[in-house]
Amino acid sequence: MSNILEGAHLITQGEVNKFLLATLLCGLIGVEREFRNKQAGLKTMIMIGLGATLFTILSVKIGHSSQDRIASNIVTGIGFLGAGVIFKEDNQVKGLTTACVIWIVAAIGMAIGGGYYEQAIAVTGVVLLALLIFPYVENFVERKFTKRTYRIVKKYENESLDIYEESIRTSRLKLHRGKQELANGIISGTWTAIGSPRNHKKFVDKMLRDTKIIAFDF
Repeated sequence: MSNILEGAHLITQGEVNKFLLATLLCGLIGVEREFRNKQAGLKTMIMIGLGATLFTILSVKIGHSSQDRIASNIVTGIGFLGAGVIFKEDNQVKGLTTACVIWIVAAIGMAIGGGYYEQAIAVTGVVLLALLIFPYVENFVERKFTKRTYRIVKKYENESLDIYEESIRTSRLKLHRGKQELANGIISGTWTAIGSPRNHKKFVDKMLRDTKIIAFDF
């Protein structure tokens, strides 16, 4: 079969092996993305990896004196593709990780197309470890260092808002004082606090019981 393919100048056994390896490595990353219900899943990752592999092979075959001519444009093209999965929702930017994965999958495909199999396998392993382990690390950090912004509005009674600032501290939250205003007998202030969700809830419950507060954003 190998001799027939090579004799017809269609495809070599080595190129077949490259496509199979690209399908395997990029497919492993795609399975993880599919499991987490991300926009770019198994099929997308395989297609990107195979495309990058093929472009790299063609770049070597027809590039002649400039073998990186086609391959170098893969980076630019993948940049546009990755930008398509980034979007803003509820004042948060989402899709950055998926865009990065698309970019690295293309790089893995290029490495395979260029014959750098060890590098492609090693990077795939690192990417899988990062995708599988980092979410747990992020959850741990978020539980310990959740960041929220609070705004308190109350009637001015010849006193500042220091008592509320002290309440944030006693709730074991690290705070940064924001803007405070006094107008028409109404005083308001904002704070950014960092701490565990449990401590945030403790502070919020305390503020909700305060009858002097006119408005409380949290």
